[in-house]
Amino acid sequence: MISRRFWLSTAVLALTLSSLPSVAASAAPRPSDPAGSVQRDADALRDTGVTGVAVRLDTPRGTVTARSGVGVPEGGYLRLGSTTKTFVATVVLQLVGEKRISLDQTVEELLPGVVSGAGNDGRTITLRDLLRHTSGLPEYVPDVFPEPTARTYLANRWRTYRPEELVALALRHEPAFPAGTRWAYSNTNYVLAGMIIEKVTGHTWEQQVHDRVLRPLGLRQTATPGTWPFLPHPHTTNHQQFTANGPLVDTTIAYRPFDSGADGSMTGTARDLNRFFAALAAGQLLKPAELAALRDTVPMPPDSGHPEGTRDGLGLFFTPLSCGGGYLGHGGNGFGYDMRAATTTDGRRTVTVSAHSRSADPQVAARQEDALRDLVDHALCGQGGQG
Repeated sequence: MISRRFWLSTAVLALTLSSLPSVAASAAPRPSDPAGSVQRDADALRDTGVTGVAVRLDTPRGTVTARSGVGVPEGGYLRLGSTTKTFVATVVLQLVGEKRISLDQTVEELLPGVVSGAGNDGRTITLRDLLRHTSGLPEYVPDVFPEPTARTYLANRWRTYRPEELVALALRHEPAFPAGTRWAYSNTNYVLAGMIIEKVTGHTWEQQVHDRVLRPLGLRQTATPGTWPFLPHPHTTNHQQFTANGPLVDTTIAYRPFDSGADGSMTGTARDLNRFFAALAAGQLLKPAELAALRDTVPMPPDSGHPEGTRDGLGLFFTPLSCGGGYLGHGGNGFGYDMRAATTTDGRRTVTVSAHSRSADPQVAARQEDALRDLVDHALCGQGGQG
């Protein structure tokens, strides 16, 4: 759930592990071999230095999976990170469809007195601004992880914060810009969105996600674990390199200061995640007006860390495809993992990719990012799957 800009310099593993064997045997793929194409791209991502890679592609003609690296179980549990935001935005939009709230309501109307101080003003920020990161609100993450070191991770990973505490930490800083005038990713936006869900419904955002999304879709392997820091078994071990040329640190246990809220706490499997994104894109979770609002996007600055042409909607990004059109999706990352979930706009092709180590080397970061983007693009363009 850490923002892409905050962790752009620590995106992949610096240690080159291209010599590690692939979990799923990979031969040179033929053009007519879709499973081989997915495996080839998974191996290419592994070859950037990632210790473990898993891919699941669902299409109308079936499912293609690939694993590469070491210690990658089939169908393993994942940290969803900021992909949690898509679930939260879906619940908010369902409440909008029920006329219980409006996207044009201000944060002050919904959470009186919560957003104020240091130039931050909840009277000028709408619910829509929160969901698509045009609020200008400061990011709380640097306050709960001020030094990117293994020592900080190990010393503070058991500490927890209430949502109100995280918001208060963020609001000690001035806003990045007046609300609605620009775009900047901030996890604080979705901490507030979770608080709004509870204020409006009388139930936690976790309960609302279960009742409105997970249960109706039968997503039994997706959870909102809150402050519980452990992944269910089976799962891949996550490793973070905090400093260039430094050691790999096992970070499979969540860093609870920012892995426990509406901005990034959920866990699940690629199978469940693909089901969710396919259902969302196909209109199974939202009424037409709210689905249109979800897809109503704004441009992002060139330094956002996203591919050229990417635009931000309400809990979803729209990214152009090399074969034309584009896809809807959201990524999630934290210490030792980086995952992406994406679907074609009709929900017919859906892919989840997870990488299970991260590095402090920016050059390796760029190579991994390119390989990950290529994998998603190829899969959704039909170069890595059936149908």
